[in-house]
Formats: sequence, structure tokens, C-alpha cells
Amino acid sequence: MFHSKHHSLTRALLFFLGHTPPLPSPSTKSYLLLLRPQARRHSTTSTPDDHHSFTVSYLTTKCGFSHEDALRANKRVRFDTPVKPDSVISFFEAHGFSLSQITTIMCKIPVVLTRDPIKAILPKFQFLASKGASPSDIVLMTTRSPNFLLRSLNHIVSFYELVRRFSPSDLKAIAYLTGCPSSIADVRVAQNVKMLLDEGLTNANIHHLLRTRPSVLSSADLKKTVEEVKQLGFDPSQSYFSVVLLTKRAVTKSRWDAKVHVLKKWGWSEQDFSEAYRRHPQFMLRSEDKLNAVMSFWISNLGWDSSAFRIRPMLFGYSLEKRLIPRAKVVKYLLSNGLMKKNASIITPFSLTEELFLKRCITCFEEKDRSRLLTLYQGGC
Repeated sequence: MFHSKHHSLTRALLFFLGHTPPLPSPSTKSYLLLLRPQARRHSTTSTPDDHHSFTVSYLTTKCGFSHEDALRANKRVRFDTPVKPDSVISFFEAHGFSLSQITTIMCKIPVVLTRDPIKAILPKFQFLASKGASPSDIVLMTTRSPNFLLRSLNHIVSFYELVRRFSPSDLKAIAYLTGCPSSIADVRVAQNVKMLLDEGLTNANIHHLLRTRPSVLSSADLKKTVEEVKQLGFDPSQSYFSVVLLTKRAVTKSRWDAKVHVLKKWGWSEQDFSEAYRRHPQFMLRSEDKLNAVMSFWISNLGWDSSAFRIRPMLFGYSLEKRLIPRAKVVKYLLSNGLMKKNASIITPFSLTEELFLKRCITCFEEKDRSRLLTLYQGGC
């Protein structure tokens, strides 16, 4: 039976092998390929990518874009002739921009390649120059943040006038724009300035923000920080409010809480912290490790009261190795040998300049003590 089935299978295979259909002729094969879905897609006259391949080619060959950057830019800008982009590139070259700087600008705002540079860009450069911006200033601010080129001239003029209101001169206002050009196109700056004025900040406070950390005026949550600083007991109308505001912005909540925890570990109360912060808010810019190391040295090594740092929190900013430890050796010697006046503060020597410290704490004593003090101060035992 098995032999019979095997014989039948063999005959079936021979039948199919003997009746294999002929291969299609070349013309028939080509026709069949055209009927495939993939081939039909390519049979159309053009695609969006084909239509805008000129843009990609131009950006890679003329502007130095990578292929990936060119494809990304192609989603934001498209052109079919080189006339406008050529005129834009020539304009930037004529105004002192290098090819790499031009490429940087095009990567950030490729749409500028479709603008008329004489109408859309030149008046903005001329306005900035009229206020004292040098050619290098204009190149710098445009390369760093070219988005302002997409704003109207009226917007730029209004923004400049806002900055100038809080600056002592045109040159100072231009320095702000050069230092933070991204703010020119940012509508939040004007909104935040208005909010700060409404909160009671003085012109001097706002000038301080512009001069030291202008980017803070572009913050989306600046009002929240203002409220937090007010809750710490600071008056917005006081001259130091901007300093406090900047330190609060510079430290995240988690880092802030960690630093407060370190100070409380060494015996500080909330009131101690608030007093120190009002006296010198910058001390909260020190790391937790620095705060802990200074407190450990002062309390554990020297056995002194931590209230010194509540009164003079700027001591946290001094180097342990270069100032606090050497001067502590001198102060301890003076105390143990009765060389300090009865009511003299042990804090004062740490905040003196080098010249005054040597004069008041070392060289004013007799030779024997002077020699010993100098040895201690210079690292001896």
C-alpha cells in the first residue's frame, strides 16, 4: 500500500514538473512590475519630497547644513529658486557674518531665507546701531538668538525703550541686549517687568536684575518666586529685594530644603535662618557640604557658638583652608594668652582684609607673640 501511494506521489510530481508554465517575456515582466502597488506609487509625476528637493539641496550645498538638518528645516521653509536665499546670505556676509554664523542662524530660523533682507532685517540692524551697538555686537546677538529678526521693528523699538527705562545709558541697555538677546523676542519680559513694578519693586531693583541675571525676567514662574520671597519677610520696595529674588531663583526647592536641614542640624531655628538670610542671602548659594563643613569646624573643632554665622552669614563664603582655619589659630592664641580686648568680637578678625588682619591681629604685638602668631597663621603648629 505504501508503495502504491509513493508511486502516485511520484507521478503527480512528474506531472507538475512537466507542465511548468513558461516564464513571461521581458515586456510582460515589466508590465507586471508596473502593476505592483509600490511601482504604481512611483509612477506619479511628483511627490512633496520631489517638489521640495531644491530646498534640501540648497541648504546642504549652499548653507552647509547636514542632510538631517536640511530635512528638518524643509518642514519649516520651502523655496523653488535661489534668488531670495542668495540675497539673504549675501546680506549677512556684507554685515560681517561668517559662513558658520550664517549657518547657525539658518538652522535656528530657516524661514529668514524667504525674507527680503533690506526690508525685514536691515532696519532692525540700523536701529540697534543708532543706539550704540557695534557691528560685532549685532553679529553676536543675532547669532546667539536670531528670533528677534522675526519680530517687527516696532516690537524691537518698544522692547529697547523698556530696557532703557531701567538702564543708566544707551550703552548699558545695548549691553543687556547683547548679554541676553533671547529676551528681545520674549513677550514675558515686558509682562514680568510690569508685574514687578506692580509688586512694588523699585527701578533700581529691576536694573539690578537686568545687569546681573537678565534671563530671570524671561521666567514663566517669576511671580511665584516673588511670593515666596515675600513670605520670607522681605519687602519688595527695599533695595536688596532683587538680590534675594536671584538667590531664591538660583536654588531649587529640594536643594533649599536640604541646606536649611543642614543648618538646623547644627542648632539653628527658623528665626536664626530668616535673620541670616535677611543679612546676607547669598550664603544660600553655598553647597550643603560647604555649610556643613564650616559649621562642623566652628562648633566641633573650635567649640564656638553658631550664632556667629547668624550675625555674619558671609563667613560661609570664605575658604576653610585659606581663611577660616588659619585665622582661627590666631584668634585662639590671642584668647588663650589674654591678648584680645575683653569685649572684642571673635567674628571680626575673619572678615578683615588681609592687610588689616595682619596689622590688628599679628604685627601689633611684641616680638615673641608676633613671631608665634605669624607661624600659626602661615600653617605652623
